[in-house]
Amino acid sequence: MSFPGFTIWFTGLPCSGKSTISVILAETIKKERGKIEIMDGDVVRTNLSKGLGFSREDRETNLNRIAFVCNLLTRNGVPVIAAAISPFENCRQWARDLIGENYIEVYTRCSLEACIERDVKGMYKKALAGEIKGFTGIDDPFDEPTDPEIICDTDQETPEESAAKIIAYLRENGFLPASGSNGHVAGAVSQGAQHK
Repeated sequence: MSFPGFTIWFTGLPCSGKSTISVILAETIKKERGKIEIMDGDVVRTNLSKGLGFSREDRETNLNRIAFVCNLLTRNGVPVIAAAISPFENCRQWARDLIGENYIEVYTRCSLEACIERDVKGMYKKALAGEIKGFTGIDDPFDEPTDPEIICDTDQETPEESAAKIIAYLRENGFLPASGSNGHVAGAVSQGAQHK
């Protein structure tokens, strides 16, 4: 049985858990589908969007490039994880319209306080001190998603629980086999696998 390509499009404040969950998620998807691509925000900026700044226009250009590549991969049967902050609703809607029914939006919902606490790089501290301008969640807007397929409350659940929630959604909607390729993964998914 063949399964379609899909894009898991993460959105959430900096340090809300997108990259951590992506790595856990990718391991299971790779085991079961044999391939997975991760479009990490920092990696994309280094390679695909080098030279772009952090103005709204440049951020939109960056997100639209990610969506374009995700669509190419998805329509060729490849599972993709896009793990960028993705703060703008219009860009997420453009990605949804472009990719279509195989677009899965995941909101890593987390309190600002928890994000600041997790920030090992000290970016929030610098933004709050005015040393960094245009920082999402501090002095740059984050459009909260209106209708994501999955909400992960990452200040209340572990990254493993969040990943399990997403895997459960993928199984229920025909993107992954109904039961895991090994008992450990399937067992992990069966615990508390609730989605929006």
